[in-house]
Amino acid sequence: MSELDADENPYVEDPTTEFEPVEELDEQGAEEQAQQLREAIRYHDYRYYVENDPVIGDRTYDVLFTRLQELEAAFDIQTADSPTQRVGGEPLSELGTVEHVAPMLSIDSSGEADDVRDFDARIRREVGDEQADGVEYVCEPKFDGLSVEVVYEDGEYVRAATRGDGHEGDDVTENVRTIASVPHRLRGDYPDYLVVRGEVYMPEDAFQKHNRERVERGEDPFANPRNAAAGTLRQLDPSITAERPLDCFFFDVLDSSNGFQSHWGQHVTLPNFGLKVNDRAELYADIEDAIEYRDRLMDARPELNYEIDGVVIKVNDLATCEQLGTTQRAYRWAYAYKFPARSEVTEITDITVQVGRTGRLTPVALLEPVDVGGVTVSRASLHNPEEIAEMNVNVGDEVKVERAGDVIPYVAEVTDKRSSGHYEFPDHCPVCDSAVEFDGPMAYCTGGLACTAQLVRAVAYYASDDGLDIEGLGGERVEQLVDAGLLEDSLADLYRIERDDLLELEGWGEKSAENLLGELDASKHPRLREFLSALGIPKVGPATAADLEREFGDFEAIREASQEELERVDGIGPKVAAQIVEFFDSEKNERVIDDLLAAVGPLETPDDTETGDELAGLTFVFTGSLDGYTRSEAQELVEDHGANATSSVSGNTDYLVAGDSPGSKLDDADANDVPVLDEEEFEELLEERGVL
Repeated sequence: MSELDADENPYVEDPTTEFEPVEELDEQGAEEQAQQLREAIRYHDYRYYVENDPVIGDRTYDVLFTRLQELEAAFDIQTADSPTQRVGGEPLSELGTVEHVAPMLSIDSSGEADDVRDFDARIRREVGDEQADGVEYVCEPKFDGLSVEVVYEDGEYVRAATRGDGHEGDDVTENVRTIASVPHRLRGDYPDYLVVRGEVYMPEDAFQKHNRERVERGEDPFANPRNAAAGTLRQLDPSITAERPLDCFFFDVLDSSNGFQSHWGQHVTLPNFGLKVNDRAELYADIEDAIEYRDRLMDARPELNYEIDGVVIKVNDLATCEQLGTTQRAYRWAYAYKFPARSEVTEITDITVQVGRTGRLTPVALLEPVDVGGVTVSRASLHNPEEIAEMNVNVGDEVKVERAGDVIPYVAEVTDKRSSGHYEFPDHCPVCDSAVEFDGPMAYCTGGLACTAQLVRAVAYYASDDGLDIEGLGGERVEQLVDAGLLEDSLADLYRIERDDLLELEGWGEKSAENLLGELDASKHPRLREFLSALGIPKVGPATAADLEREFGDFEAIREASQEELERVDGIGPKVAAQIVEFFDSEKNERVIDDLLAAVGPLETPDDTETGDELAGLTFVFTGSLDGYTRSEAQELVEDHGANATSSVSGNTDYLVAGDSPGSKLDDADANDVPVLDEEEFEELLEERGVL
């Protein structure tokens, strides 16, 4: 939005302007007012996030935002780039994968000043004597968040992806769209095409507040801001991302239709487009100045509202960077000068074993509280039983506790051995008393569905798209039901919940209670393959469950199958077969499954399903999010009518069906000349073939 626009917009010039009732507006008037509000909100976002100089208070901003929501709802005039779209869209079935426009490589690093000087010497040696005197370095904080690639076309936000392996990353377009500091539309004289690298993070004050709220709701707090940002950005439900306080700094242009000469030029120009940069960046010609910059920033670290674990020093001139090139994994023109790990010495007062939602047992040292890098630490990870034995650590020992920037506090070493021997890891689960088994250095509870520590994960998976697709049963709601005692030790407890039970819980009303009970009722008599997948048997997802259904056709036959019989199923090897047998051999799992079968009633088997051969000989691949089907539902539909459904595109694929956020499979389809259908075209094909 230009300054001229700002001057002419009443909600910039006088944001306290009173609004006439919505019902008194006609459609044209509503459209005009909504557009002015969108422009004003974008302007105020720019002043707040980029300029760090807001011109209105939070309450006034909220009034403008609420008015825009009311107009868009009343007249159905939402736009894709409206600020109101930051609330998050529909849940995704999975995060797709996209190929980066340009490689997002790593940076070599060290905590030693001499290594930084060696980096400088190499740079000057490789550019030659004529250029060496002109070498400059841009120095900036090394953020401890999650790196993303963000793409703009014609000034409009198009796509975002995580760094991934540097060449491909997770498609997080819908999640990044919810971050207020990432503009949906660029400002000013922006390039037609712009790809920028940024770092998504959770501010320290917002992280502390969010963790307090999680604890108050009975949820586990996040270990640190980086974990919080990473977990939030990879949510399948963008509305959850929208509720969490993420922010973003931009610091590199990966590609652009406008040429840039230097990294510093990018730094000073990106804010003109509405992209937030960090105000701690500096430009130096001497490597000693860069080293001093790192030391000053380390001293200032406690004052910052974001986590950093060092500084990045990069050659300023982009032509020189091009000349220096890259290695297979890292830029040769940049170096990270890391901060030392934060550490202190304290005493272990006790050791406890936590059971995670996957059944993994994690030993945790309870400590005499100690300040480590400005944070009071009273518990720290002991990693696993193997580490305990190697460190020879036990209760009463004095230990060094480190808190590196990207990990939770952990015990690094024993500094004063005051006990005899090391802590003896339990051979039975502390929650359900099931036997503990070891997979390498990791320990796992064998209680499975009967272990209440794993109940939240089991129920959430049971209700997920890969399970029975029960809406309204995400992880946070499941935790609430467990905490309230409505889910105790069995998946079948879901079907014993009553309306009045839900109405007594915070955040539940008549409608939400009725909706959930309706969803639970609709999940009864599930198809065999869906039920199998929903149980959470290790390595048995929708595809393997479908294979088992086709081979055996009956739940009891699968339940009683030997390892040899299971291995005869295409795609099931010895390890998966052994896990299936072990799952069904567990007496505790048997009790839970029998209880669940009694609750859901008879399963729908292939004989009960309307099938045909209308699609015989065709092979489909599905990608992205479809409106009318979950991924597993679409696959089942075509398989029930004679087609094959595979997970990857090849020369044998007849059709790729692409929903929203389709990912890299579109490129595979193009490379193999495979026709691509949208959801409407897919249904037209089904009608032509007599399936619908």
